[in-house]
Amino acid sequence: MNAMAALKQYQTVNTQAQAMEASPHRLIQMLMEGGLARLAQARGAMERDQTALKGELIGKAIGIIGGLREGLDLQQGGEVAANLDNLYEYMVARLLEANLKNEAAPLDEVAGLLRNVKTGWDAISQ
Repeated sequence: MNAMAALKQYQTVNTQAQAMEASPHRLIQMLMEGGLARLAQARGAMERDQTALKGELIGKAIGIIGGLREGLDLQQGGEVAANLDNLYEYMVARLLEANLKNEAAPLDEVAGLLRNVKTGWDAISQ
């Protein structure tokens, strides 16, 4: 096994271990961190004209946002949950556009929006 493959395996195991021990609050933080990382990686792939990798990474970011959206409790979350649901839906639409048009601006927009949501989430005490 080469060094990069070993590092990836370690990161996967480490992330899985953290997820198993994490509180629900921390799991949401981890999803947001993962989404931001995938968006940054997708932007880099776009800049390097790595079309397949860009599409894969945008797809992963969409999946993470979908996971955040599925975690919303629209019954008990009220207006805040409804607003987040609409925001996550908008983010997915922008990411699809970024992938289709091969434009970085929607990636940056979604990263900024997700960063803002994460900042608010991080401010909530467990």
